Amino acid sequence: MDLPLRTVLSQCGDEISDPEEDAFLVFSQDIPSHALGIVDPKSSTLDISVAGRDFTIQQSLGLLTSNRSQGSTGAVVWKVTPLFAQYVAAQESLLWKSNALTASSTVLELGCGVAGIVPLALAPHIGRYIATDQDYVLKLLRQNIAENWSTADSSTRQSGSKRTKAADVSAARIETATLDWESDSVEGLFHQLNLAKGSGASHGGVDAVVACDCIYNEALVEPFVNTCAEVCAQRAHFEGAPPTYCIIAQQLRTYEVFERWLVTFHKRFRVWKIPDEHLSKELRENSGFIVHIGVLR
Repeated sequence: MDLPLRTVLSQCGDEISDPEEDAFLVFSQDIPSHALGIVDPKSSTLDISVAGRDFTIQQSLGLLTSNRSQGSTGAVVWKVTPLFAQYVAAQESLLWKSNALTASSTVLELGCGVAGIVPLALAPHIGRYIATDQDYVLKLLRQNIAENWSTADSSTRQSGSKRTKAADVSAARIETATLDWESDSVEGLFHQLNLAKGSGASHGGVDAVVACDCIYNEALVEPFVNTCAEVCAQRAHFEGAPPTYCIIAQQLRTYEVFERWLVTFHKRFRVWKIPDEHLSKELRENSGFIVHIGVLR
């Protein structure tokens, strides 16, 4: 394990050794109700401020209320997303101070949804951001990124007449790709993204995986964890490369789903809960949200 990652983990206290006990302790705290957790289920347009920047995000309420069999949760903005975006982009956070995130980092997001808030907040500060989800979210995701990029990147703040230039910059800094946890090949995606061994990538793979509010359905826990593990395992093909780590933020909804995720994740990953002293107050204990970091076993 490389020094920056060791530094982060050393500040996270004890590694989780008993996921069942840890899940019980998490749900023993006072957990405020955030209802389902959607920021605004009635508005097609949201004005959201993250890290001092104002974004206008388009949601798809029609898709949310559809009977699409593969799910529709990615059609709207969930409450933990802007909080996590602000946290992960903050230059004074543990990840940045330890150099686990740097200006050259490559980050891949799982289950990004249509909003693009995390990539809009983080991408201006790193080398490469790859936002993935099922195909149905990507059109609106790209629209939200293009329309908000000049606000996200202070170096490209400009008038509406120059929006095309801003969209071109966003296309270069934020890539979007289809990745269905139940059916798509991570290895195939990495070849497509020029991140696989033999493709010319320097370290190969990605430096970090981020996922925000992807744990809500017990049936998806195992595919989600398997995808996290497959993404992280790509780094193992590159001798001397630092390991990929996962940062996972979620709303605490039901004990059963959370425990199932933590037990399943713990089988594949060494896991730490990021402690309150290294989180923004909105993500700390008793907030109803929680953030973990995991490193593949």
